[in-house]
Amino acid sequence: MRCVIARFPFDLTKSGVLDSMKGVKPEEVVGESVIIGRRTYPVKQVGQVITRQDRRDFSAGEVIRAMTKLGFTCRDLPRNPAPTRAPDAIQHASAMLGTPTAA
Repeated sequence: MRCVIARFPFDLTKSGVLDSMKGVKPEEVVGESVIIGRRTYPVKQVGQVITRQDRRDFSAGEVIRAMTKLGFTCRDLPRNPAPTRAPDAIQHASAMLGTPTAA
């Protein structure tokens, strides 16, 4: 498949990407990611390996579009769970005292 990443055309195939990523240790995923084989890689790491370009030269969106067209599973930024409300001081003190027992 022909795609353009950082204004340069590339002919990518699914098997070619698999071969390029073989033996590459995944970095810690902080943002967008791509699942290649049984491993999850950061999008920018995959883009750097398959294009041999600096990560600053291309966007994550360019790599995600190319990987999606090749049939790889891509994931967006992880969503933060809703913040939990911490109990206030009175609720905390009440919980520490426990429930009264009948005499």
